[in-house]
This record gives sequence, structure tokens and C-alpha cells, in this order.
Amino acid sequence: MVEVFISRIGYDASTETFVVILKEKVGTRVLAIWIGRPEAEAIVMRIHSIKHQRPLTHDLCKNLIDGLGARLNRVAITHVANSTFFAELELSVNGETRRIDARPSDGIAVALRMEAPIFAADELLTDADAETEAGESVDTERKSGEGTRLSADELKAYLEKLRPEDFGDFKP
Repeated sequence: MVEVFISRIGYDASTETFVVILKEKVGTRVLAIWIGRPEAEAIVMRIHSIKHQRPLTHDLCKNLIDGLGARLNRVAITHVANSTFFAELELSVNGETRRIDARPSDGIAVALRMEAPIFAADELLTDADAETEAGESVDTERKSGEGTRLSADELKAYLEKLRPEDFGDFKP
């Protein structure tokens, strides 16, 4: 397993889905995972410290983990089968380690909320020729104390402006 971070998030107009680009912390290899709109929004909202009045699904997951006295050790993206990625949440509960099956996008959204590291199986990472800085992408460097508030329509418009060309030629 290799520790990764969210490098970019974009919208793939050809498949009408979003793509999250994970990059290894030490090195240049990447992993592209196509995800749904709700998960993309949940990830972007956390990156930019956008708050809702009531907890959303991934906030609820965090609250459940905290409320049960558990700790999220890490999220691991373990493998891919039939173009579907698989992940697991690794929790510590009463001194025991438990692994919970999850979609990578949900795992990433929960990891961000719990400030837990994200890992990917080494064989899932591919070499990236050069990450281009051109185009529009989500700034994944969170700024402390920044509490940006966007309406749902503004967030949707922001996400839809992102283009897959901004990331190079990545394939799952």
C-alpha cells in the first residue's frame, strides 16, 4: 500500500461523471477513479470547508464512528475488478482492527472528514508523464479558517466547469 492524496477533481463530459485523481505522496504515480456527483460534491465541500446546516451522509458516518468510540486508521483502495474499484475503511474499535467494505469515493469523503490517511494498492498506481497545471481544477490545499459557503447551484456549476483534459490521459 502507498499513501496517496487528492491531487485533482474534474468532470468527464464524455461519461458525464466526475474523476478524482489521487497521487502518491512520495513520487509521481497517480490513480484516477471515476465517481458520482454526490461523492464529488462531498469531497469538494470538505476540501473547501463548505458547511451544511445539517449533517450529510459522510458527516453522519464520521459522527457514527466518533460516537461509537472508534477511530478511522486509514482508507485503503485495495483492488479493481471489472472496472470497479474497491476500498475499505480500517477502524480501531475497542483495541481491535475492523475492516469495512466501502466505495473508494465514500471512503475518501469520510477520510477527509476524519483527517485519516488514504492508501492505494501499489499495483493500481500508474506513471504520469507530467501533471499539467493548465485548465480549471479543484485546489486541494485547504486553507485553515476558511469557511467558504457556496449554494448548491454554485457548487454544481463549479464542478461542471472542470474538464478531464486538465488531468492528462488517465484510464482506470
